[in-house]
Amino acid sequence: MTTAVVVPEASRAEWFTSFDVEAFEQPSGREEIWRFTPMKRLAGLHTGAAATGAASVDVDAPAEVTVETVDRADARLGAGGVPADRVAAQAYSSFTAATVLTVGKEVVASAPTTVTITGPGAGKLAYGHLQIRAERFAEAVVVLDHRGSGVYADNVEFVLDDSAKLTVVSIQDWADDAVHVSAHHAKIGRDARLRHTVVTLGGDVVRVSPTAAFADKGGEVDLSGLYFADAGQHFEHRTFVDHAVPNCTSNVTYKGALQGQDAHTVWIGDVLIRAAAEGTQTYELNRNLLLTDGARADSVPNLEIETGEIAGAGHASATGRFDDEQLFYLQARGIPEDQARRLVVRGFFHELLMKIQVPEVRERLEAAIEAELEAVGA
Repeated sequence: MTTAVVVPEASRAEWFTSFDVEAFEQPSGREEIWRFTPMKRLAGLHTGAAATGAASVDVDAPAEVTVETVDRADARLGAGGVPADRVAAQAYSSFTAATVLTVGKEVVASAPTTVTITGPGAGKLAYGHLQIRAERFAEAVVVLDHRGSGVYADNVEFVLDDSAKLTVVSIQDWADDAVHVSAHHAKIGRDARLRHTVVTLGGDVVRVSPTAAFADKGGEVDLSGLYFADAGQHFEHRTFVDHAVPNCTSNVTYKGALQGQDAHTVWIGDVLIRAAAEGTQTYELNRNLLLTDGARADSVPNLEIETGEIAGAGHASATGRFDDEQLFYLQARGIPEDQARRLVVRGFFHELLMKIQVPEVRERLEAAIEAELEAVGA
């Protein structure tokens, strides 16, 4: 039997949205949505400091994908979603040009599209905006590759029309000094399907907030994440799935590994099933593997249900060290301890790596994980 949870309106303040920066108070770090974030390390993103540089955006797309650079007046911007915090609103009000990628009606892209975003440079701050549109029955794979130095805040929109299929891989492989705060907004049409994977490996402070909202029945969303934090790094991922219409499905799976003193990861998973969303099927999972002492992982799954007429809903979260039984099993078969530990970590991430449909990207990430393990002699 399913128990309906009635949620007071006041508890939804976190999901208030607006394009107006002044609609949001300047965060102090005591607010629920900022309480895990090291505000002093955001380099002024939350205070509205003026941009002093520009990030470069390079697009490598097949012929079937239309690539445009548009100004702020383009009426399509904002169709994917509205900022839900002050940094996202500041980024929306501060960008000078946006990149729009469009996959036309019934078009199946022949190759993945790669969007490479390079930071503005050490000590500089910039804002950006990207929108990816998949029209009816369109299919495409898009890779977002973030690299370089600097401070960068952006909004990324995914607009899926009816029966569209979009696969997205967002890689945060910044230099050690980089600060990146990114809000991802997805609007899912009838029977549309979004596969969204976030991979965070580099940067000083990285905070990515994917939000998915269903616009019509039959939509499917799969939000996945893989992160590997080293000493001093802060990686934060906040997912929100808004089930507002009937018969939609969502699945959230994030996994992370941490090593080194003061390595810190945060995962907040929010799912809201509104009263009208009968027949919803949803599940969210977070797993964290602590490889050394001195690392900390915070994991908070939240599930709010306003109707008892759902197909299923659940969540799970766990943080721990290596499984001694797994290590013993491998060592008992003649595998040295260091190699056994590597195998355990590879197996831990295997499920998510296999979701990445671009072989060269998957191989790159496997090599990056191996390099992380070598750093501590795992």
